[in-house]
Amino acid sequence: MSTLSEAYQDLPLHPHHVIPLDFDSVRALPDSHAWPPASHASESDDRLSIPTVDLTDPDAGKLIGQACEAWGAFQVTNHAIPLDLLREVESEARRLFSLPTGQKLKALRSPGGATGYGLARISPFFNKYMWHEGFTIMGSSTDHASDLWPNDYQRF
Repeated sequence: MSTLSEAYQDLPLHPHHVIPLDFDSVRALPDSHAWPPASHASESDDRLSIPTVDLTDPDAGKLIGQACEAWGAFQVTNHAIPLDLLREVESEARRLFSLPTGQKLKALRSPGGATGYGLARISPFFNKYMWHEGFTIMGSSTDHASDLWPNDYQRF
């Protein structure tokens, strides 16, 4: 069985599907990111809400599988992750994404890579780009962190 990293190497992205929009330089919505208006459904329609999985539920494993099959994502409750750790992770994410674009590009994900700074791997499946930037980590983040903060990467 191949790993996710190997699968990404087998399906490299074109470079324009890797580099995010430079949000600091944008003065108007580029056509590449302009999606047609969405028709919004009622907020009370549970079929249109990302599933929430309570990890204390005895059927949590089954519910996670169903959520992955139906949505590819889910929200978790009762995960027992300390609030202080979540705040620290959020703080580091803010520190990362507040860096100047040129600095973030030092950790740019390669077209065949699985980790680093860049657009979501699902970008090529849409005719418009998502209004976001991302940073994928699998395993240790030390290599990318040392590219971004050569003298202060241990925190990350």
